[in-house]
Amino acid sequence: MKEAILYQKLGNGQVLCQLCAHYCQIARGKQGVCRVRENRDGRLYTSAFGRTVSKNVDPIEKKPLFHFFPGSTSYSIATHGCNFHCQYCTNWQVSQLSNERFETVSDASSPEQIIDAALRAGCESIAYTYVEPTIFFEYLDEIARLARAAGLLNVFKTNGFMTPEMLKVARPYLDAANVDLKAFQEKTYQSFGGALHPVLDSLKMMKAMGVWLEISTLVIPGINDEPTELANMANFIVQELGTNTPWHIARFFPAYGMEHLPPTPVSTLHEARNIGWEAGLRYVYLANLLEQGSQDTHCHHCGYQLVKRRGQELLENRIEGDRCPACHGQIPGCFGEPVSSRVPTSIRQVK
Repeated sequence: MKEAILYQKLGNGQVLCQLCAHYCQIARGKQGVCRVRENRDGRLYTSAFGRTVSKNVDPIEKKPLFHFFPGSTSYSIATHGCNFHCQYCTNWQVSQLSNERFETVSDASSPEQIIDAALRAGCESIAYTYVEPTIFFEYLDEIARLARAAGLLNVFKTNGFMTPEMLKVARPYLDAANVDLKAFQEKTYQSFGGALHPVLDSLKMMKAMGVWLEISTLVIPGINDEPTELANMANFIVQELGTNTPWHIARFFPAYGMEHLPPTPVSTLHEARNIGWEAGLRYVYLANLLEQGSQDTHCHHCGYQLVKRRGQELLENRIEGDRCPACHGQIPGCFGEPVSSRVPTSIRQVK
């Protein structure tokens, strides 16, 4: 257990957690919604520090981030816990893991060990992913600051249900984020254990901070697949985040507590993509669908095929710097020289 950051002590031994938008008021001996933070004698502690339940080298496309150093690799880590309880969660074995079980299945990994492993693997970024990274923010914060010193990038795969206080702390080192915009109705977010407007506020704040943003939406039959709701989502992205913001529209498959629902019809995904295009979005991708061309990147100036993908695998990248080789138009995103060519290979070189 490590003392948490971003909390206030209240009267009667209670504490106020300021890490995610639940703003949990936690009494002595009790836990927050995430079940990772616990009030011990009037101090807030986290159980998600210094131990990982997952460490992998992933293509950056898996986050998914398609306009952020395509073809690079990201050292991806996760602890346990979540501030939502989505019934379709594909990582529920980790996100819903108890503290007791986490202790038995996790590996001890210091922030320095994480950075050293990422450098030795030739990764260009650290991805805080698989579960909500806000939940293990103290651990993330130490790793990310070391990563910045080592020349590595930091990326979030997040539900966006975070506080302005947390984002201000992350501002110096957060480079990119893929944010799940799960729906565009409050009642749907409430069924997932959250709320919509804090997510929208986080998106706008990250945009203002200069974080490269990409949006993901899992389209679930009967939950968030109405054309009007998808159009409202697309219009928000256009108006608040910009037409250059990539939108990843993902196909749902039965999982966890939603095994009774059918997979998303392919026609629904095509309709959602058309809605995004009609709203003005220039880069709309279809995920969880092995359909030729659905993950490719085309120049929005001239239509030239810039990046060819098969699922999350990059097959060909023709972008020159950040320009289209056909018309020389600028392509939105973060491209250019691979980060790995300008970072050390061991944390000892950083120190």
